[in-house]
Amino acid sequence: MKPGRARIDSIDLLRGIVMVVMMLDHTRDFVHNAALRFDPLDLSQTNTLLFLTRWITHYCAPTFVFLAGTGAYLQFARGKSKSEMSRFLVTRGLWLIVLEFTVVRRSAFSVSTRDFLASCKSSG
Repeated sequence: MKPGRARIDSIDLLRGIVMVVMMLDHTRDFVHNAALRFDPLDLSQTNTLLFLTRWITHYCAPTFVFLAGTGAYLQFARGKSKSEMSRFLVTRGLWLIVLEFTVVRRSAFSVSTRDFLASCKSSG
C-alpha cells in the first residue's frame, strides 16, 4: 500500500459503531419481551436503556450518508477523476439496487417479519 493511501481509522471506527447500533435496533423486536406492547420512545412505559438505544438510531442513517460523502470526497482528493468517481458511485448504486431486489427481498427467511411478529404477539 502506498503511504498516501492509508485508511483513516476514525472513519472506519465510526462506521463500525453505527453498524452495531443499527444491528441492535433492527434485532430489538426479536429479543425484547415487550417489543410489541409499547413504543420504545414512549417515556411513560420504557426504561432508560431501551429509550436510548432506540433514540440514538435516529442518527445512524444521516451518519452513513455523511460518511459516504466523506469517502467520496477523500477518493476525489486522492486523485480519482470526476468520471472515475461518477462511474464508481453509479455502479455501486446499481449493485445495491440489484442486491435489494434479488438477495434482500428473496432472502433465506421464508416468514416475513410482519408474520413473525404477529405470531409472537398472539402467543405472548
